[in-house]
Amino acid sequence: MQRQLGSEERADRFYQDQVLDHLNDRMREFVGRQEMFFLATSDRHGECDNSFRAGPAGFLRVLDPKSLVYPEYRGNGVHASLGNISENPHAGLLLIDFERARIGLHINGRARIVPDHDLRALHPDLPTDTAPGRRTELWVRIDVEEAYIHCAKHIPRLVTPPKDTERAWGTDDYRRKGGDFFGAARDAQVRRAQELGGRPVPHALPPGPSALPAAPPPPPPDADAWRAEARRALERAERAGGRAPDADWFGR
Repeated sequence: MQRQLGSEERADRFYQDQVLDHLNDRMREFVGRQEMFFLATSDRHGECDNSFRAGPAGFLRVLDPKSLVYPEYRGNGVHASLGNISENPHAGLLLIDFERARIGLHINGRARIVPDHDLRALHPDLPTDTAPGRRTELWVRIDVEEAYIHCAKHIPRLVTPPKDTERAWGTDDYRRKGGDFFGAARDAQVRRAQELGGRPVPHALPPGPSALPAAPPPPPPDADAWRAEARRALERAERAGGRAPDADWFGR
């Protein structure tokens, strides 16, 4: 594709300047303050799945420059990512800082599932999460093969809500988890009713999102703060000798 699209020279520069086989100091610091990432896996047939992981800063933990781990919290019981990893160890992580740096980090490597007690025997300083629903039984360890920047030019700036905004961590409440937001369960219920000749289906689903209170509108962006941050980014670029702010964000 690089030959076909005429990008071989640019790609070679990117490989030489940005792609590492480990996490350098700035990458490790960046990982340590993220509260979420996107996880790509596939099964032994190459069928892909993309998932989302989140937790308090530090839940994705760097063990050393060549490895990091994240905890598996209780979810919907499908275990799509873990099932894929058990068949195909290749995994891709994408971390994006939407608020402060507005930059991203790709980490590709080989993944394996590790029981909590086995990992703690080797790393007793691992954090213990006390929030309901976030007790860790399994960890996924990623051995780093590639780490490289995701440039800032198409990353939107998002605003973190106030710290006292309620989060339903680990909840089993049907509505607080989102209910039947997309109507899939309702449609399945209708299909089952049709298959039964229109007879009522027992065990009706709990109410969907219509029973949820409307979310408050997000706060308006602070234009002065945005302009101040833009000025600081420009000053950093000028101090770096005129390079774009993300040209070497992780300081290869």
